[in-house]
Amino acid sequence: MYELATSQAFILALGSLGLGMIMLIRGGNWTIDGAVYIARHLGVSPLIVGFTIIAFGTSLPELIVSVNANLNGSPGIAIGNVIGSNIANILLVIGVTAAIATIPARPKDLIRDLGVMILATLYFVFLVTTGDMSRASGLVMIGLLLVYVLWQYSMARKGEAQIEEIEEPEFKSMALAILFLLLGLGFIAVGADLLVRGAQVSAHIIGVPEAVIGLTLIALGTSLPELSTCVIAALKKHNDIVLGNIIGSNVFNILMIIGVTSAIKPISGLGENAELMNLNLMLVVGVSVLFAALLLFARKIHKTVGYVFVAAYVAYTIGVYALFMSDIHIPVGG
Repeated sequence: MYELATSQAFILALGSLGLGMIMLIRGGNWTIDGAVYIARHLGVSPLIVGFTIIAFGTSLPELIVSVNANLNGSPGIAIGNVIGSNIANILLVIGVTAAIATIPARPKDLIRDLGVMILATLYFVFLVTTGDMSRASGLVMIGLLLVYVLWQYSMARKGEAQIEEIEEPEFKSMALAILFLLLGLGFIAVGADLLVRGAQVSAHIIGVPEAVIGLTLIALGTSLPELSTCVIAALKKHNDIVLGNIIGSNVFNILMIIGVTSAIKPISGLGENAELMNLNLMLVVGVSVLFAALLLFARKIHKTVGYVFVAAYVAYTIGVYALFMSDIHIPVGG
């Protein structure tokens, strides 16, 4: 009877994971469409919509998942979600998008944002490794994010930041846009809760650490809004939206998600398997630097690089589980 009960719980947990991911994707799409429509009809510049609403909207799943996980006593999922999502955004999302069509870049338009992304990543690594993810640190990160957004607004007003026009979603009225915005936020909230609960139960049943679940399954699920947005943008030849979405999302993932999460409740420790988490901190820095170097020096991401990125992400995911399954402890940082 115990085995039957366990198998039933596992099936329900998998169902919760699947339904949570579906609701996150649908909710993310509705939230972005509603927000873009409302912003445009209130006279907000599409440049600001691109820099803030799309990056914020596609990062909402990560935010709610991390906050819920930390409040439920799972810091490994909260931190692993951000690390895994940023790795997935570059290797998987950019990889798949570049495999569809080469992504050209204008270094002069990207150097400031790429610099912010690298600095935010390094600051995040510093906070995690020193264990200083207090409410004060969270408020500092939120403050830095506000400065970043205002800086983008200033650059846009001066005409120094260029982002392509964003296709306006089709709504018949402002009321309908607001309704879909609220529905989207509701779907994201419920979907995130289902995802976290399903991941926690699954991890407990099969004995996989929460850090591993956060780095892979949840990170992949919460990166799906970025993937769908970038693929659609690439098919429509909106390359600036592709790069702006990923760079902006990675900045938001760190400053907004870790900032808000730790401001609500300090993040205590790395959770299970801290050695694996430390290794992934090194990986997220390396992947971010590689991404920036390709854009600034190669000035484009070819289809071949896209295929290599996707293969690297598959290898990374397999490697994370393989390291856990073989019970290898990797000494990182002494």
